[in-house]
Amino acid sequence: MRMTNKIMHNNSLYNINNNKVLQDKLSTQMSTKKKISRPSDDPVIAIRALRLRSDVAQITQYYSKNAKDAESWLKVTGDALETTAEILKSMAGLCTQGAVKVFDASNVAIVVEQLKELKEEFYSTGNVDYAGRYMFTGYRTDTPLTYIENLPENPADPAYRNYSITEQLDASIVDEINYTKIGDLKGVTKDTYDPIPGAAEEEKDIENHNIYRIRLSYDNIKVDPNDPATIPKITTITKADRDASVLNGTAPTETDLISDALRNITVISSATETDAAAGTFSPQDYVLANPDKAVLIPETGELLIGADLYTNSFQGMDADTEIRVNYQKDSWKKGDMRPQHYFACDDITDPANPIKYNQAEDANGQKYIPCDRINQYMEYDVGYNQRIRVNTNANEVFTLDMDRNIDDMEKMLAQLKEIEDIKTDLENMLKGMDEGAPGYDNLKTSYDAAEKAHAYVRENAQKMFEGLITKVQKISDYTSLAITDNGTRANRLDLISNRLMTQKSTFETLQSANEDIDVTEVTVQLTSMNYSYQSALLATGKILQNSLMNYI
Repeated sequence: MRMTNKIMHNNSLYNINNNKVLQDKLSTQMSTKKKISRPSDDPVIAIRALRLRSDVAQITQYYSKNAKDAESWLKVTGDALETTAEILKSMAGLCTQGAVKVFDASNVAIVVEQLKELKEEFYSTGNVDYAGRYMFTGYRTDTPLTYIENLPENPADPAYRNYSITEQLDASIVDEINYTKIGDLKGVTKDTYDPIPGAAEEEKDIENHNIYRIRLSYDNIKVDPNDPATIPKITTITKADRDASVLNGTAPTETDLISDALRNITVISSATETDAAAGTFSPQDYVLANPDKAVLIPETGELLIGADLYTNSFQGMDADTEIRVNYQKDSWKKGDMRPQHYFACDDITDPANPIKYNQAEDANGQKYIPCDRINQYMEYDVGYNQRIRVNTNANEVFTLDMDRNIDDMEKMLAQLKEIEDIKTDLENMLKGMDEGAPGYDNLKTSYDAAEKAHAYVRENAQKMFEGLITKVQKISDYTSLAITDNGTRANRLDLISNRLMTQKSTFETLQSANEDIDVTEVTVQLTSMNYSYQSALLATGKILQNSLMNYI
């Protein structure tokens, strides 16, 4: 083959250009620190890079964002629960004081006021938030647990709210309360009592009774005698009915397990006594005189049940039978718990357009109250096919029982103060009279009756403190369980986070090994290529200086 100058010239340019291309490639690698700059440079590396980058991005999302957010949520929740546990511990200590010491009304008032303040702090802790999201309100993170201000009671006001609430209870909800019947001693003061006509009350007339009661979760419920829709309604659902409804996808059938007396509840205000044929009756007196009746006290949210009615309707009731109590409430004050966080309820402020909460729908599209509470669990994706629950629902810790328990203590304090004032006034009057003086015997009889009533009420107060210790301990147990569950989830999250950190490091190492250059190696290659290029230029220049024409 004849080698001409043209061939040598072209070959030299081709080789120099290849040398330059390799030099440019190495220079680009040095600048980007990457093995390839386009997929065509090495398709295998490109495909592997896409997969590894996707894995690293996903793990980074799990580790740096989801897991961190979940960790913060659990930490804030844990701190709130620990605060709650301390509050309950303080409340138990106060209850112990009231149970073991013989306090007068002024001392009991101090204890009750402290309990009330701790109760307010208890529920305020339930309003704790994280980054503007309330922690204990399930999916409704934009709604606090309690009302933070008093709502107007005028239906014309836009802020007015009326709820139809259905509480789902069982036979264990029926408890016993103590009632001391003081008769005509009620309202007695040194200015109103005249001992001359006769004794206000005798010892034999002072009676102490236990009354069956269903205590609703709210007081000051709405009852309009002219509107039957506002009268509370009680229905029952058996376990068999519930199971059948779940199996068939239909609304449970209400089973008639209660007497008609509970379908025709008598409403008696605690503030206004009712004149009956036999005299003047308080709600408690009425239900004692009518053991087959049920009496609702709207102000206190208590349904008093006569002894016969209890025996016929509740005493033999199966523990699995569900008792549903439906009522309305449109009076909301600061600190009241929002019903949508606890119950199946309807906001019927606008009756034509009710807003439904916590309700299910059967196969026929009919709304009904689910037998089991709808728990709103918030979960974070913290790994491949791994989710972790981060929230604690309000009903797991912040039960409405605490609020109602303190209400009972305040009512007990009012009773104790009333009978103590009566006893003190009668005692002072007695000290101002000589034995044998007109009216002395009547006054002494009234004083003895007041002293007996005071002993009953004081004993009841002590028992209430003892009972409250048990109730507070029960809520403390709920709180301890919630703390344990939250801590367990936090520990699990720590394990997941540690594994994610290891996986992130591993995948980043694999990604670097796949994409990144060895700087030392590329530096040597680039230097070598630069020398090769300079040598190629020098050699080509010398070879192409002479041609065939130099010898012709």
